[in-house]
Amino acid sequence: MSTENVMEAKAIARHVRVTPQKARRIVDLIRGKQATDAVNTLRFAPQGASEPVLKVLQSAIANARVKADAASESFDERNLIVSAAFVDEGPTMKRFRPRAQGRAGRINKRTSHITVFVAPKATGKAGTR
Repeated sequence: MSTENVMEAKAIARHVRVTPQKARRIVDLIRGKQATDAVNTLRFAPQGASEPVLKVLQSAIANARVKADAASESFDERNLIVSAAFVDEGPTMKRFRPRAQGRAGRINKRTSHITVFVAPKATGKAGTR
């Protein structure tokens, strides 16, 4: 195993109750940024979807720390970048609401699968799906 594979870490949050479209707007803000800058960006972002994305990012950073400890390597959070981040669509819960003249209107409650990869600066854009 090479050092870059050991240090790259990922975190996935599945079935998050936020629409993928809204989550992608937030993920686009942090992709390619330094991990500490991305955390600060998400912490102060006014969008509601920034909270679950922040949790996934912090989990990926923690996973990188665990991998570095297991490999007996030095770890510095400031050297990590968000190498890849994407949002996939999860299952949609379908609900019905009464409408006029006996009709029913369908309401889609969408969910997301949020994935974040972090890697050291030296490896660059190593994260792939």
